[in-house]
Parts: sequence; structure tokens; C-alpha cells
Amino acid sequence: MGRLFVVTLEGSIYSCKHCKTHLGLSDDIISKAFHSRHGKAYLFDKVVNVTVGEKEERMMITGMHTVVDIFCVGCGSIVGWKYESAHEKGQKYKEGKFILERYKFRKRLQQSG
Repeated sequence: MGRLFVVTLEGSIYSCKHCKTHLGLSDDIISKAFHSRHGKAYLFDKVVNVTVGEKEERMMITGMHTVVDIFCVGCGSIVGWKYESAHEKGQKYKEGKFILERYKFRKRLQQSG
């Protein structure tokens, strides 16, 4: 395994609950009105410091989607999933977007300087 390079974000950040690796910015949240098996979830336009799992078809409340689970690069814990494709026309806006499960991250305002 090679050296791990981690992106450090500035501003209002969301980080992994377990290892504090930065995952996303408050500015990249599209919606906080999503749900996962474990409770609340946020839809992000982009996230950092994650790796993806295998593609799978998953039936969700809003229909069938092709998704990949996303894992924190710092500790390897699953933090959510990425929508690869949506089978329903009204759900296409999710494609290429990320879900972070609320119980897997924490928010903090990073001090600059």
C-alpha cells in the first residue's frame, strides 16, 4: 500500500466521526431531507477522501438505483453511497451525487490561520 494523501478542506466542514478525515463542505450540500437505513442523510454534490465499492442495484424509497458504497480513506468505515444511475426519470438529478449518512459524520467549523 502506498502513501495516503488526504485532501484538507477549509471552512464549514463535515468529517468522519471515527477518524476526523474531512469528507465534505457545507457549501456542497444539495439537501438535508434524505434518509438511510440508520436515519438522516445529506445529499452532497461532491465529497473528498472516499473510495468506492462495487456497483449494485438497490431498491430505495424513490425507486431502483445503481449505487456504490463510499468508504472513508482514513479508517475504511462506510460513510454513505454514490448514485451512479437512477432508473426513474424524476430521480436523474441524483446521478453522480453522494449521500453521507448523518450518524457517520460530524460537522465543525475549521479555524483558519
